[in-house]
Amino acid sequence: MQPDKVKICDGSDTPLVKKRDEFDKPKLPYPKSVLFIVTNEFCERFSYYGMRTILSLYLRDKLGYSDDGATVIYHVFTMFAYFFPVIGAIIADACLGRFRTILYLSLVYALGSVLISVTAIPAVPFPQMEFTILALLLIAFGTGGIKPCVSAFGGDQFKIPEQEKYLGYFFSLFYFAINAGSLISTFLTPILRADIKCFGDNSCYSLAFGVPGILMLVSIVFFYIGKPLYVIKNPSGNVIGQVASCVGHGVVRSIKSKEKRAHWLDHADDRFDRALIEDVKAVLRVLVLFIPLPVFWALFDQQGSRWTFQADRMRQDIGGWQLKADQMQVLNPLLILIFIPLFEVAIYPFLSWCRLVRKPLHKMIWGGVLAAAAFCISGVVELNLVPTYGTPVASGLAQLRVYNGFDCSLTMIGANISSNIGPLGVYERLDIEAIGSTSFSYSITGDSSNPACADIAYSGQFQLKEKTANSVFVRREGLFEFVDDNEKAIDSVGARILANVRSPVEITFEPVSKKNKTRMVVQSTDTAQKVLEKGTYDVIVSGDTVLTELKLETGAVYTINLYEDANGRFSANSVTITPPNSVHILWLVPQYVVMTMGEVMFSVTGLEFSFTQAPASMKSVLQSVWLLTVAFGNLIVVLVVEGNFLDAQWKEFFLFAGLMLLDMMIFTWMALKYKYVETKSSTEDLAPTEDIKMEKTS
Repeated sequence: MQPDKVKICDGSDTPLVKKRDEFDKPKLPYPKSVLFIVTNEFCERFSYYGMRTILSLYLRDKLGYSDDGATVIYHVFTMFAYFFPVIGAIIADACLGRFRTILYLSLVYALGSVLISVTAIPAVPFPQMEFTILALLLIAFGTGGIKPCVSAFGGDQFKIPEQEKYLGYFFSLFYFAINAGSLISTFLTPILRADIKCFGDNSCYSLAFGVPGILMLVSIVFFYIGKPLYVIKNPSGNVIGQVASCVGHGVVRSIKSKEKRAHWLDHADDRFDRALIEDVKAVLRVLVLFIPLPVFWALFDQQGSRWTFQADRMRQDIGGWQLKADQMQVLNPLLILIFIPLFEVAIYPFLSWCRLVRKPLHKMIWGGVLAAAAFCISGVVELNLVPTYGTPVASGLAQLRVYNGFDCSLTMIGANISSNIGPLGVYERLDIEAIGSTSFSYSITGDSSNPACADIAYSGQFQLKEKTANSVFVRREGLFEFVDDNEKAIDSVGARILANVRSPVEITFEPVSKKNKTRMVVQSTDTAQKVLEKGTYDVIVSGDTVLTELKLETGAVYTINLYEDANGRFSANSVTITPPNSVHILWLVPQYVVMTMGEVMFSVTGLEFSFTQAPASMKSVLQSVWLLTVAFGNLIVVLVVEGNFLDAQWKEFFLFAGLMLLDMMIFTWMALKYKYVETKSSTEDLAPTEDIKMEKTS
């Protein structure tokens, strides 16, 4: 018997031969401290994704930003959230350590979460726009700063190699907590936003922001009470700073020196040791491949902005249940949990068998192609949505609508037109050329055979403003000119009353199938607007039913012309100004499925590739730069939106698809030239830093 082995019998005739050190190795218990860390991560991810899910709609619907403005702020916020991890890593490594960095920046994070919730309360006398931006900056700094620290701090709790198996369990649990927090909050916060009414509003953004804020406070409490159990390591040194200094010094020396060296970074050997220089060289070989990566994130992160706005313009009912536009984002974490094992067990083996995937970079290339395909799908969906958008006013044009407030016909003669406007009807001309403004001559006369309209005679010129829906209401008191709002209603129905009445009247919208009634009072010289829920209504004016079973569809804008005759009898007519949402929201499912497949192939593979190709001493650098690619991806979205050189959303979707395909062509060329290496650690143990494999990057 060899001296390093022992022969053991398990009751059968076959002896078991094992190494003695496997029996002598002490069995350490699973660290209880990681339960607090995992709970902290679940609450923090719930807070982040819950807030971000409803952010773009809040910016547009409550703060008054346009789709483009809300998109820009959303992506600037996301950009900072993925830029600040560099600052967080430097703070943790150089001075505070991971525990204090997580604790202090979590407090900053919680302050931002509370601030945005309080600011969303309509009655609070804060400047909403300014305080919201401040809150977003605090949240971005907090979540970004702790991002590179939490999972690594969890890894610190294990003793390697004795607990290496436990470490793997931890990262699986950690990854599950991330996606569980994302999944639950992405589903829940849109419900809190839309289905609960508070502070006299039709929605409750303060509660929808407040619940994630409470979860952030809970995460801090759980994290802190676990302190007596934590293994807390001292700061290990600013690796990112050392790399930056080494590269900077090498660049300067290589420019100044006339000596030729094998690599330009070798010029830094007068100040930095050879091991660091070789590790930095290895990192730079990987970083070159990171250059095309931001384009993928430019597409991926539009799920929370452009794709959410796209969903908001679609029919959202599924049976008797309403699927909110921002709830569509729940598909991503849900599909991630399904696709990761599916790819490993079935799809990757099949692609390898087909010889379509042979190396890790091949997976990333296909992931980028899938992202481009997802945006092609979204472009096709957008083309089908265009007819339902009504008639938004384009540059160089003005719109004119003339509403007939009488229960008789009017004749309108004007610039190359002669039109009959039916009783309580409308005349529309939506493509009048106008640079700044233009004059439109008109003559409006009533039906001479009808005593109620025989005396109607108006003539003159309308001053029509460019990019404006100019509207005119013909009534007893004369012409009433106003600017129409023909933008699609959001999660609701827009109803405008134009009343040609003799005295103030009360108008009631009574749902056919519900008990709740919606009332409004209009004056004889007023227009009144109301946001209603989708449904079928009876319209009652001062006790008289003027419209029965009026069907109002989500997304549509209706104008109801109301007339009171000399005998006090009322009549009304409904005119559809903006068509309802008719394309169903479930048509978005294919693009979410394809994009998530792309994420699995691109993101998970990219993280694994980065770690296998870089030295262990540089893994924190790789993590920070990987997150920076997400930041730069969001910057690309901001630049495209701010460039404002496309006049249609579908064109923008196809533009991003084209950029992604071009980007993957460049990446394919780079991948073909790349030589895979097996780099081993020169300075530190590998296992505790492998947490990035489990970190969800968006």
